[in-house]
Amino acid sequence: MDSNIMRSTSLIIFLLTFFIVAASPHAKSQSEPLVIAIDADFTAVAVEGGIAIKRGVELAVDEINARGGVLGRHLTVVTKDHRGNPARGLHNIETVSKDPNLLAVIGGVHTPVVLAEVEAIHKNNVLMLVPWAAGTPIIDNGYSPNNIFRVSVRDSEAASVLIEHAKQKSIKHVALVLERTGWGRSNLASLKKAAAQQGIAITSIHWINWQQKSFAEDISAIKNSEAQAILLVTNVPEGVVVLDEMAQQGIASMPVISHWGIASGQLAEKLNTPIGSFDISVLQTFHFSKPKTEKAKQLLDAYYKKYGIVDKTTINGVTGLAHAFDLTHLIAAAAEKAASIRVDKLREALESLENVEGAVKVYTPPFTSEKHDALWSDDYFMTKFNEQGHLETMD
Repeated sequence: MDSNIMRSTSLIIFLLTFFIVAASPHAKSQSEPLVIAIDADFTAVAVEGGIAIKRGVELAVDEINARGGVLGRHLTVVTKDHRGNPARGLHNIETVSKDPNLLAVIGGVHTPVVLAEVEAIHKNNVLMLVPWAAGTPIIDNGYSPNNIFRVSVRDSEAASVLIEHAKQKSIKHVALVLERTGWGRSNLASLKKAAAQQGIAITSIHWINWQQKSFAEDISAIKNSEAQAILLVTNVPEGVVVLDEMAQQGIASMPVISHWGIASGQLAEKLNTPIGSFDISVLQTFHFSKPKTEKAKQLLDAYYKKYGIVDKTTINGVTGLAHAFDLTHLIAAAAEKAASIRVDKLREALESLENVEGAVKVYTPPFTSEKHDALWSDDYFMTKFNEQGHLETMD
């Protein structure tokens, strides 16, 4: 065979081999965007929280992509709606875990959903980043290595802040109203401990189920007890049932010291009584009126540009927004440090990040191998609802 023909044939074979390899799924995946999957409630009882989390991720992704992405690849956001249903959450984890481009899953508002997903997260070896759900066992889950990291409230830490707030109001006797879920049970243990340490008496404990419509007997019992305040651990629908019954029985002025579940969506609009009739204080970790970093101011500017200028006090689920924003930046920083999207490398990098400025605070560091919660009681503060139903800082 002519040598020129042989060389031409060899070149053709080489080029064909090159293009076949380049078109292979592995090579293709290396050029596709990396995926941040959001597993949250977008249509049921915590829609405002889900939207806030999604917007926080989107704003962080916009910033990251504007500077070139992660490891030379852009990020894209995939949303999965679990509707507050653990079974749907499990299905979502199983689905997104099959994506070779998955960087991490961002969780939602509901502690019971995340608790139900813990086993699947580790079985499928994916990273879960939690910007809201506060149950202590989410992080203290018994897995080693632990694939779950959180920028949010931790219930065991929240209790001391709630009880201390009661003490500052000269309240000595409180009734507990808790949703009958893993989140409620997590708070019961920590509230009992904090109350005993600070000399606050718990007069009674009352449980409310999801979608329960009446709470008359429980409010009557609280009204006729020594309780000077209610410590509330519910989301909005159950919070509305409790508050409306308080108004119905003439004790709307009794202080309600609440975990942040009732800040997850449109409490004022759903009450039958004007929210200004109540004395409600709510736990928070972030507020645009109380920025701790320049990054917080930049986040507000970016929010205005992307979603429209509004009064900063009217931005719903603002803690979920800021937490999700920071978590997205943290996982991007970890991927760059690890030079990999392998879960074991990402986990190690998250545990060894040092000084990282976020919207919530400067994380020094955010996590370690023993500590997967980035926020602690010193990072929490109390807020109150104004007459329009928006949260304001109390100092």
